[in-house]
Amino acid sequence: MPKNPFVGTWKLLSYEVRRADGEVRYPWGQDPVGFLMYSEEGYVSVAMMSANRPRFAAKDIRRGTTEEKVAAVDTYISYCGRYEVQGDMVIHHVEVCLFPNWIGNDQKRTFEFDGDRLLLSTELIAVGEMQWTGHLIWERV
Repeated sequence: MPKNPFVGTWKLLSYEVRRADGEVRYPWGQDPVGFLMYSEEGYVSVAMMSANRPRFAAKDIRRGTTEEKVAAVDTYISYCGRYEVQGDMVIHHVEVCLFPNWIGNDQKRTFEFDGDRLLLSTELIAVGEMQWTGHLIWERV
């Protein structure tokens, strides 16, 4: 294992969001897919999505209908940039992102290692009209 335990590729096992009242939801179902990569040079890349996303009727990426494009964005997130570790928090400095509002901002995650698993939890995030914390379990590949 590298000196920096984050370095490597991680596969998404679980993604859930929780409200303060204890309600738990699985926004992309119980079998989301994704990868998280941390480099020795200090870069992070994340791509996550719902499994079995509907395909566009057209085979051209730019010719999807508005509805198809909305469904694609609603079931996917991707971002990358630099990262740093501060205490029990890993901070992703977002430079490129599907969601433009995150560009130039930090995504802070508390972390815990459990063998070959990495557990990440978000700060409060607005999802619809409510505030949630995200909880993700990744497994080293």
